[in-house]
Amino acid sequence: MVPHVIGRQAEEQALREFLDAIPREPRALILEGDPGIGKTTLWLETLECARRTGIQTLSCRAAGAESVMAYSVLADLLNEIDESNWANLPAPQQQALDGALLRRRLDGEDIDPRAVSAAFLSVIRQLCADRPLLIAIDDLQWVDASSANAVSFAARRLPVGAALLCTKRTEEPGPQLRLPKLDDVHQIRLQPLTLAELRQVLLVRLGTSFPRPTLLRLHQISDGNPLFALELARQLGHALDGSAAALPHSLNEVVSGRIQRVCAGAEEALLAMASLPDPTTSVVARAAGTTPDDLAESLSEAETQRVVVIDGHRLRFTHPILSHGVYSEAPPHRRRDMHRRLAGLVEDPELKARHLALSSTTAEPATVAALDVAADIARRRGAPAAAAELLELAIGLGADDPPRRIRCAADHFAASNSGSARQMLEAILDELPQGTTRAEALLQLGLVRLYDDSFPEAAEIFASALHDVDIDPSLRVRILISSSYALLNAGQVALAYEHVQRAVTEADELDLAELSSSALGMRAMMDFMAGRGVDHAALERAMTAEVPNRRLPVPFRPQVQVILLRAWTGELQAGREGLAALHHQCTISGEESELIFVDFHRTLIDIWLGDLGSATQIAHETVERATQLGGDLPLFIALTLRAAASAHAGRFAEARRDLTDAIAAAQRCGSRRLAEWPATLGGFIGVSCGDYQEALNALEPLLPMVHMFPDASEMITSSFVPEAVEAMIGLGRLDDAEPLIATLERNGRRLDRPWTLAMAARCRAMLQAGRGELAAATSTAELAMTEHERLPMPFERARTQLLLGQLQRRQRHREAAIATLQDALHTFERLGTQAWSERAQAELARCGSGKRPSTALTPTEKCVADLALSGMTNQDIAAALFISPKTVEVNLTRVYRKLKIRSRTELHRVLSADIQI
Repeated sequence: MVPHVIGRQAEEQALREFLDAIPREPRALILEGDPGIGKTTLWLETLECARRTGIQTLSCRAAGAESVMAYSVLADLLNEIDESNWANLPAPQQQALDGALLRRRLDGEDIDPRAVSAAFLSVIRQLCADRPLLIAIDDLQWVDASSANAVSFAARRLPVGAALLCTKRTEEPGPQLRLPKLDDVHQIRLQPLTLAELRQVLLVRLGTSFPRPTLLRLHQISDGNPLFALELARQLGHALDGSAAALPHSLNEVVSGRIQRVCAGAEEALLAMASLPDPTTSVVARAAGTTPDDLAESLSEAETQRVVVIDGHRLRFTHPILSHGVYSEAPPHRRRDMHRRLAGLVEDPELKARHLALSSTTAEPATVAALDVAADIARRRGAPAAAAELLELAIGLGADDPPRRIRCAADHFAASNSGSARQMLEAILDELPQGTTRAEALLQLGLVRLYDDSFPEAAEIFASALHDVDIDPSLRVRILISSSYALLNAGQVALAYEHVQRAVTEADELDLAELSSSALGMRAMMDFMAGRGVDHAALERAMTAEVPNRRLPVPFRPQVQVILLRAWTGELQAGREGLAALHHQCTISGEESELIFVDFHRTLIDIWLGDLGSATQIAHETVERATQLGGDLPLFIALTLRAAASAHAGRFAEARRDLTDAIAAAQRCGSRRLAEWPATLGGFIGVSCGDYQEALNALEPLLPMVHMFPDASEMITSSFVPEAVEAMIGLGRLDDAEPLIATLERNGRRLDRPWTLAMAARCRAMLQAGRGELAAATSTAELAMTEHERLPMPFERARTQLLLGQLQRRQRHREAAIATLQDALHTFERLGTQAWSERAQAELARCGSGKRPSTALTPTEKCVADLALSGMTNQDIAAALFISPKTVEVNLTRVYRKLKIRSRTELHRVLSADIQI
C-alpha cells in the first residue's frame, strides 16, 4: 500500500490500483502539477512501496541544469542494473548501448540511435520476465532528448509486467508516452490542498500550528501549494514580529528569501551546483575555489535548512525549484563566469562544449570548434538530438553559416524531429546561391518531405537541386537516387527510370561503389517492374558493393531487393524466410519505421501462400505500429494490409471501410502508385461477391497501365489484370478482355513466369467459355492447373479449379466436376476464404451433390436472384455464371414461384425485407 500522504487519499488509491495492475498489463501513470504541489513526494512514496512489494525498479530524477549530457537519464535508469542482464542482448544492441553510455570507445561505425532504443527495450523485457518492473522518472519535462527517444520507443512496446511512473510539470513539454494501447496512459493532475489539509502539513512538517487568520493568509498566498506554504511559514518564523502582513506573494520570492538566508559564504558553491547536472564535491569545490572540507563547512547551514543534501561525494538540492532559484537569481555575468570555470574542470567533450557555449556571448573560434567536435561525438554515439542541440548553441552565438545549419537540420531529421529540420532548411534556402551547398540543403529538405509522405513535393525539390549543373558530382548521384524513388511513387515512371540510369552511369564514372550499389539495386527493381526481367548481373554488382551496416532505408538495400525479386518470381517460401530474417534484424536495430515496409511484403506473401491467419496478425500489428508512428504513408500501408486480409477472409464490409480510409491517406501522400493497391483490392472484392460492375468500376482506372507498360505483367505489378478480365467477361465485354489476356500470355511466355502463365490460361479459359467453346476452355483450364504446379499459391489454384469444375459440369462430366469442385472447396475452407467457399458449395449443389427443401432457393437460384437484383440482364447473368440465358430464365421462374412474386420489383422488396429463403 502507498504510505499516507496528507490530502492525497484519492491519488493514493489510484496509485495502489496502478501498482496492483503491473503484472497484468503494461501501464503508464503521469503525476502532473505545478512546482511544489507534491508530485515528487507521491512519486518517492510509490517507488518505495513498489520496492517493498517485490516490484523491481529503474528510477531517475532528471536534472534541470542547462548543461545536460546525451543519454544522462538512460544512464541513471540503468546505473544499478547488473551487467549480466546485457550479456544475452544481440551484439548490435550491446555495442549500441555500451557506446551510447560511454562504456566503450567509439571505434568504427557510428551508433544508430534506434539500436540504443531497441537495446533499452530488450533490457526491460529481460527484467520483467523475472518479476514486475516499474520504470520511474521524476520531472519528465527535463529528460534529455536522446533518452526521451529511447523511453518513448520502449513505452510504445512496453511488455506485460512493466509500467512507467512519471512526474511532469503542468503545461511544460516532455516526451510523448504512448503505450501499445493508447488508453493505458493515465494522468493525475494534483490539485491544491484544502485549508484543513494545509494546516495538517504545517503541523507535521514544522511541529507548530498557526492562528486561523495567519493560516488563512498562508493558504490564500500559497493557493494550497504545500511547498510554497511551508516556505512561507518558515519565513514567517524568521520575521521579527511574526506578522503575516509582509509575506511575499510568489513562490520565486519565497525561494529567493530562503536561499539568501543560507547563502552566506556559499554563493559560489551553490551556483556551481545549480550549473551542473550531476554535481560532485571535487568539481564544485574547485569551481568555488575551495577545498572539499571547506566546501562541506560552507554548505552546513544549507544542509541544516534542507536546501541541499550532501551524500558522500555527491551533492544535490532538496528540490529542483531551489536549484532553479539559485541559477536564475545569479546575474548573467556570474553565470557565464561559472560556466567558464566549469568548462576547464569537466573532462567530457560534450559537457565542456556546453559550458563553453553558456560562458560565451559571441562565436569565439575555440568555443565553436568545441561545439562542432562535441556534436560529431554525440552523432557518433547515436545521439543526433544532442548533436542538434550543440549545433544550435553554436548557431545562437553567431556561427550560423549555412553548412552548419544544414548539418543541424540533418541531425534534427535523424532524431525524428522533421518539423524543426524542415523549418531550418526552408529558412536558409532563399539566402543560398546556386551551387553545392544549396543542392545539399535541397537534398535534405527533399528527404524530409519524403518522410512527411509528400512524394510530389519531394520530387519537385529534388528537381530544383538538380537544376544547377555546378554541384559536387557525388552529391548529384545521391540526389538522382532519391529523386528516382520520389518520382516512381509520384507516378512519373519514365522520368524515375531516366534518373536512376543517370545515377548508375555517373556513380560508375566516379568509381563510387557505395552509391553504385544503391543505384544498381534500384534500377534492377525498376527494370523488373517494367517487364525487363531480373538483371542478375546488376544485382550481383550491387550486393558486392553494398557497405555492411550502412544505414539505408530498407527499399534501397540490395539484399532486400534480392529477397523481394525471388518472391515476385515465384520463390515465395524463400522470400518469406528472407523477410522474416529482415524483420528480426530491423527489430534488433530498432528500425521501427522500416518494419512497415517489411510487413507490407510479409503480408502479401502470406496471402499468396494461403496463410491468412499470419497475414491477419501481421496486418493488425502494422495498424498498431502505424498509429504509434503517425504519418499518412504508414497509415495507408497498414490499412491496405488489413483490408487485404479481411477481403480474402470474406469480411468485405470491414475491408471496404479500411480501403476508404487508405485511399484518403494515399491522396494526401500524392502518390499515384499507392492508389493501385486499394483499387486492386476493390476489384477483388467485387469479383468475390459476383458484382462485376463494382469490380470494373474499381479496376478501370488501372487498365491504361497495361497499354503504357505492355511488357509489365509480374505478379507484384499486374495482379489487377486477372480480376479485370473476369469482371469484363462476367459483364459480357469479351472483346475488351481479349487484349489483356494476350498481354499476359505474351509476357508469361517471354519471361517463363508461372504466375503470369497460370493467370493467362485461366483468363483465356473464361473467355473461351464465354464464347461457348467449352472443350477448348476445359483444355486451357487444365493447362492453367499445370502451371499452378510451379506456383505455391493455393488460393489461386483453387480459383482455377473452381473454373475447371464449372466447365466439367457444363459438359455433363458430373463425377469429374464433383471431384474438382470438392478439392477446390476443401482448399477454400482450409484457407478460410468464406465467399469462395460458398461459391464452390453452390457449384457442387448444381452438380446434384446435395438436396435442399423444395420451398427454399437453391444456391444457383439464390445467386441468379442476387444478380438480377443488382440490375444485370439475363444475358449478363448467364455470362457471369457460365450458364445459358435459358437456364437463367428457368431459375428466375422457380424463384418467382417459390417466393410467390411476379416481377423484379417484387423480388427487390422481398429480398430487401430479409425474408428467410
